[in-house]
Amino acid sequence: MVLKSASSSIILAHNHPSSDLNPSEADKRIFSKIKKAAITVLDNLIVTKKSIIVFLMKT
Repeated sequence: MVLKSASSSIILAHNHPSSDLNPSEADKRIFSKIKKAAITVLDNLIVTKKSIIVFLMKT
């Protein structure tokens, strides 16, 4: 969707049903691939039932 819209920046958000707020290795790989696509990632939020964390602060 981002590539089709010619967006220059995005904010990502996804959930962790396990309630673990730590970025997984898969999260880190996908985040890295998106950054390499020349799209500015302003933030990446991880959401659980009880909490939310700013991914960029964890990396």
